[in-house]
Amino acid sequence: MSIATLRDIVIDCADPVPLAGFWSQVLGYPILFQADDGGTVCLDAPDDPMRLWLVRVPEPKTVKNRVHIDVNLEPGMGLERLEQLGAKVLHPFGSIPDAGWAVLADPEGNEFCAFPPAEETSA
Repeated sequence: MSIATLRDIVIDCADPVPLAGFWSQVLGYPILFQADDGGTVCLDAPDDPMRLWLVRVPEPKTVKNRVHIDVNLEPGMGLERLEQLGAKVLHPFGSIPDAGWAVLADPEGNEFCAFPPAEETSA
């Protein structure tokens, strides 16, 4: 029996509106809520009660994230598409020994990992 269930993921950032646009395109999550001042944006995960919140904070990102998001790429989608949306590839596929993922940074520098589509890893 658990004590709690995961409710939301919150990303602290300097400018929530454009970062929400990036994550909305990456994940296909529509914007559920945006504060009038743009300081908070919530993305709604279809068919899942969990949401992704982007919240303005005054301090800049200074070190590697202690928690990060992992995403599965859809068939036919590669790192190039994430780069077109504003991500930066930090470690491409195959650059980390024994790792089946790539490490990227979103437009504000928050690290996340991308895994290739299942059919590409089983081939």
